[in-house]
Amino acid sequence: MKPSLVATVAVAAPLDKLLSYLLPAELRERARVGVRLRVPLGRRSVVGYLLGVAEGEAEGLKPVAEVLDEAPLFPPAMIDFFLRAAEYYCHPPGEVIRTALPAGLSGRGAEVSILQERFYRAAPRGDEPPGARQRQICQLVRERGQVALSELREHFAAPHAPLRRLVELGFLEEESGERLRDPFLDQPPPPDSQLEPTPDQARALEQLRAKLGDGFAPFLLHGVTGSGKTEVYLRIIAAALQRGARALVLVPEIALTPQLVGRFRARFAAAGTGIAVLHSGLSDGERYDAWRAIARGAADIVIGARSAVFAPLERLGVIVVDEEHEASYKQAEGFRYHARDLALLRGQMSKTLVLLGSATPALTTFHRAREGQSGYLPLAARAQERPLPAVELVDLVQQRPEGVLSAPLVAALGEVLEARQQALLLLNRRGFSPYLLCGDCGQSFRCPNCEITLTYYQKSRRLRCHYCDFSQAPPELCPRCSGGGLAPEGAGTERLEEELEALFPQARIARMDRDSTTRKGSHQQLVERMSRGEVDILIGTQMIAKGHDFPGVTLVGVVGADSSLNFPDFRSAERTFALLTQVAGRAGRAELPGRVYIQTFAPEHYALQCAALHDYQGFYEQEIAFRQELGYPPFGYLVNLVLAGNDPGRVNAAATALAEALADDAGEAEVLGPAPCPLARLRGKTRMQVLLKAPRRPPLRRLLVRLDVLRRKIPAGVALAVDVDPVDML
Repeated sequence: MKPSLVATVAVAAPLDKLLSYLLPAELRERARVGVRLRVPLGRRSVVGYLLGVAEGEAEGLKPVAEVLDEAPLFPPAMIDFFLRAAEYYCHPPGEVIRTALPAGLSGRGAEVSILQERFYRAAPRGDEPPGARQRQICQLVRERGQVALSELREHFAAPHAPLRRLVELGFLEEESGERLRDPFLDQPPPPDSQLEPTPDQARALEQLRAKLGDGFAPFLLHGVTGSGKTEVYLRIIAAALQRGARALVLVPEIALTPQLVGRFRARFAAAGTGIAVLHSGLSDGERYDAWRAIARGAADIVIGARSAVFAPLERLGVIVVDEEHEASYKQAEGFRYHARDLALLRGQMSKTLVLLGSATPALTTFHRAREGQSGYLPLAARAQERPLPAVELVDLVQQRPEGVLSAPLVAALGEVLEARQQALLLLNRRGFSPYLLCGDCGQSFRCPNCEITLTYYQKSRRLRCHYCDFSQAPPELCPRCSGGGLAPEGAGTERLEEELEALFPQARIARMDRDSTTRKGSHQQLVERMSRGEVDILIGTQMIAKGHDFPGVTLVGVVGADSSLNFPDFRSAERTFALLTQVAGRAGRAELPGRVYIQTFAPEHYALQCAALHDYQGFYEQEIAFRQELGYPPFGYLVNLVLAGNDPGRVNAAATALAEALADDAGEAEVLGPAPCPLARLRGKTRMQVLLKAPRRPPLRRLLVRLDVLRRKIPAGVALAVDVDPVDML
């Protein structure tokens, strides 16, 4: 009689511990670490993830009901990584793994199917088939080595009969196999351009190569915009591939993925290097196929947004985090992890080189480099000795614009259009205007679910909430005073587009924001149109500011530069400086010099002054002094506790009781609050926050251990979210 086998399982449920189940004999062969299971939990059945199997005492254990996968979805080496992440961010381990896996893998395994297809390869024969069409098919198959039926359909109408005959005659061999949904299947790799490394690039590569394969080695690659950071990524990854290792590349947003993937395919695809892409812009099937290809070792390079940090890559040699300063690396809901920090953890656990790249590093990252906790690799000049663009701050107090654009920026746009060059205009606000206002009584329209005004969209004649997607048609008359003075106030990208069309009717204008890029592939299409010179002026929110390389852009304009300065967050100056520096860097990246106009009511602010001078060091010295005085990161650590519920009184009482209980055991830590969140009502829930702050991590960890006990006393109807190292305090 075989001994009992006990399965250690992380269930996809809000439980902060692992569970044990009896593994029935009939499931033992298929139950490999990394597969999903169907297991009982109370009176229901849930998905769990198999983390281990061992002989043990089975008395009282419920049996595993079903094995859902034929092959593991992640290797055993990633289990400790998942558990460390769950512990650090105070999140249930099963929910961590569910977040890590691609969409469609949280249920029974039938949500996303594996596609099957017929493939054909040429048989070893010296003669030719009789028919002309048969000969053409044979020739194509011989040239390609192996061809899928779907590809043959693209070249030949109704190829089934000749294919069947060719198989019968022994000219072709047929077999069934899996067909991967590859988003780049129909896209040939672009041409590659390898320039001789600059002295700064050469020095950086020398230091990186010396540490490759030598254990955990974190580096900050601090390069001004256009200095060639991507070329450094490509070359150090090539060195890792030569050693038989693999590479993981993270980008902050899917808008950056097309150009970066193009650079990597140009450099590596010809050599047969497998490149997989993981981001939310792919279909569930494409992500599922990419994930499984990575898990079985068919991808040497993985490129993706935040969640790609969980890609099941083994033999990692390099992890790259591009634009490491970006707040979008932090997950805002559910499992609130920071992909950059998990990349460093994964590098540490896998003894891997980790390269963080940015023109405007996060202050915490730069501070660590200055303190010697990571290597520092500066790229102080642009590639090919091109100058940084000249920046002019347009004082809107002195030069009030008639519309959205100031006179100097309008004049500069006219010059660029006349010279047949391109321009970028940044306005970090979607819609036509931020709100609709009654000029007679001051009435505005607020979301019934959230504590914000509704954004007005003129083309669709809708008022919309950007947090919960509530929308309504605007009334003809004011509901308060019945007056007819309703008018849009302020400007968004839609209004800016309308103004430009009136000012420059012959210009080709495009808009890149979340509203204009909802369709699959729309980001990439806009990027390609810009690269081909088919757009004269590109308007956009912050997604146009990051990472894009448009050689034809010689002018950048920033509208509403002050908006991010006024956010109720200690990082507002840092975010403003980074955004302005990044978008300014889109200008003058080719032969023609660039110029930048920043419209502002606060031209004397140090964040804007330093951005105009491309002076990161000057900004850092001023900002770090404020952080040290107030004990904010990097001189302190934060945990934000957010309580939310439908009953405001119950939420307030729960937040007060929690803050008082934590304050009794705070030690070195401060317990600030409770206080209403800046967004005090969101999606119908009242929200309160309690902020934990300490100069060292251990006092916070002790409070979080105490929190595990206290959270059981939070009343029903009130949810608690724990945000370790918060980035967004809204």
